[in-house]
Amino acid sequence: MELGDHLFHARKKQGLSQEAVAETLGVSRQTVSKWETGETLPDIRQAKRLSVLYHVTLDELINFDLEVREVEEAIGRSSETLNEKIDWTKAWGKKYPVLLQYQEMVNVDRYAFRLNTLLEELKGDYGYSGQDAMLVLKDILFQVWRQRKKT
Repeated sequence: MELGDHLFHARKKQGLSQEAVAETLGVSRQTVSKWETGETLPDIRQAKRLSVLYHVTLDELINFDLEVREVEEAIGRSSETLNEKIDWTKAWGKKYPVLLQYQEMVNVDRYAFRLNTLLEELKGDYGYSGQDAMLVLKDILFQVWRQRKKT
């Protein structure tokens, strides 16, 4: 996504018109329009003021990803009760069918035993709760997977 698109989506997310942004920044509406169409770019001072106006960091404004931001906000709004109702395996299985099929082929008990050992080590070594140990282990596994993907 181009910077102009980022600016457009960030403005819309805040419910602001081009006129309102222009007035706040002391520029013309046409200037805001040109930024959003990519015809011109805001200077660094204007970009910083835009990030404040849109309630995002300058880095987020430049790299704005509407889908990622919406997912992050949805996670932040979800309650523990809701999370317990969601069958995450089934939900993610729609995108990754292996999650719905592996139980028939994989010796789950064998891997579960080894994972339980790692969870207990994390709890004992660092004083994590069961949930925190699981989250840390999940994140470590993801980092290993990401690193392997690069090589």
